[in-house]
Parts: sequence; structure tokens; C-alpha cells
Amino acid sequence: MDVFSRTFLPAAAETGLATQTVTRHMPVFRRCVGSGDATILVTRCSRPDHPVGGEYLMLLTHRRLVVTRQTRVLHRLRLHLNTELRELSNVTWSPDPRAHSLELAATAIDGVRERFLIRTHHPKQVWQLDALLNHAFRTRLRTPAERLVATIGDSPAAARPAGLQPAPAR
Repeated sequence: MDVFSRTFLPAAAETGLATQTVTRHMPVFRRCVGSGDATILVTRCSRPDHPVGGEYLMLLTHRRLVVTRQTRVLHRLRLHLNTELRELSNVTWSPDPRAHSLELAATAIDGVRERFLIRTHHPKQVWQLDALLNHAFRTRLRTPAERLVATIGDSPAAARPAGLQPAPAR
């Protein structure tokens, strides 16, 4: 069994998703996510700007964000969003423990601003979601400049970050 399969089902069970729902969406997720990518979160969500658009299911892995949509009348599955996390910009989320919800917003590579509302059963789950999103978007993703340690041909002083430069002698 691959990493995605091992982590997908426990993540779905943790949010209380029905097995039937997970089974319906699994083939779409499988086409979008690699077998070596671990699942962080699988949850139902809605779009606050499109309240009658159908039912959405969000999958967050260490590398990708995939959102599927099931239409209300015919129950057809559609891929709504499939993107790598590094291709998302201006990712924000706002937890609201009083309303038992968290709103996630991000701008996709095509410039479209996507907003999703995730509802929970308990305020404690809101803070768990906040920690998961913080781990996925803030601690794991760094710009290429932040990952750069040194380039070939740089002097040792140029390879150090600006805050670690020695103070000039007087």
C-alpha cells in the first residue's frame, strides 16, 4: 500500500466523513495526487461566495490542494481545484471558534481567488485545523531565496544571511 492510501483513509475518518463519500471521491483524488504524497487533511467544505454550488470535498497533502465538487441534482463529481501548494499565493485563513468554522482563501496560479469555508463540530477542531494549515503553508513552504544557502563562487561573507554579517571594526 502506498503512502497516499495509508494516510488518506485515517485523515478522512478523523473528520468524520462517511465511507461512501470517501469512496466516491477517491478516484478523482488518486488521479491528482502522487502515490508518495501523504495526506494532511480531508474534509467537507463550502464556498461562501457560491452557497448553492453543491458539495465540496477538500484534500490537502504536503504538496497539493485538491478540491472536488459534487453537484446537488445529478451527484456528478467535478474537479474544482488541483494545484501545488507552491503555486498558491496570498494564502490566508481565519479561524472562528464561536461559529465552529475556518475560512481558507488563496489565489490560484490563474489569478482566481478561491475561498472555502470548513465547518467543524467543536471549537477545539478549529484550532487543530489552524495548526494543520500553519504547518502546511507557513512552516513547510519557503521562497527559493530563503532556501538558498550559498552559490558557487560566493565569498564566505556573501553566503551568510544579512542578520549574521560581522559588525565593522572601529
